[in-house]
Amino acid sequence: MTQRATRLLHLLDDLRRRRKPVSGAILAERFDVSLRTLYRDIDALRGQGADIAGDPGVGYQLRAGFLLPPMMFSADELEAIVLGMRWVASHADPALAASADAALQRVTGVLPEALRLQVETSGLFAPQWSGGPAEPWLPSLRMAIRDGNAVRIEYSDAQGRASERVIWPFAMAFLADIRLLAAWCEMRGDFRHFRADRMVALENTGQRYPAQRHQLLKRWHAQCVPKRDD
Repeated sequence: MTQRATRLLHLLDDLRRRRKPVSGAILAERFDVSLRTLYRDIDALRGQGADIAGDPGVGYQLRAGFLLPPMMFSADELEAIVLGMRWVASHADPALAASADAALQRVTGVLPEALRLQVETSGLFAPQWSGGPAEPWLPSLRMAIRDGNAVRIEYSDAQGRASERVIWPFAMAFLADIRLLAAWCEMRGDFRHFRADRMVALENTGQRYPAQRHQLLKRWHAQCVPKRDD
């Protein structure tokens, strides 16, 4: 990647992180270039599809919704993306695995030939998970997390004791041998973790739980006391 291409990548990433317009002078100083060069870089990014609002003397801001073109990724970033997608394809439920395959094909399809060859011949692989068939509840749990819906589950703990409860799922970890759900449990009035392979039945209520997912995540991190129904 050339020096200018690298600078354009960093400039685009800098704009993406900002929530307010930033002046050309600040950006020029940030990247140690002249104002004229900065203006040319902005024009170059716009020519590649970046929706950058603003003008000289006013300030610049990247409009929401712009996706970074895959050809702008560095070699290390591409390897990370490819390895991550391959891991999902080999460890997730069939629906998510198929989406990972499709996403990888989409990224590969828009890469310049040299980068596409680099991706297709990458020596980084994620071996197929040998933990048995994926739990049937994973797609429903992912949808509930995405939509912020409460779910009703029948759960069996490590001693085989059954319980029925309503939970608010907000995160799921794909560990080496288990899929662990983090949720607020209405019955316990606290955060709990549930193994997907110990769920006997699951029903998405279709009702949004009364908290925001990011708020639950923040409280969960702050509490920092692992609790697990096992």
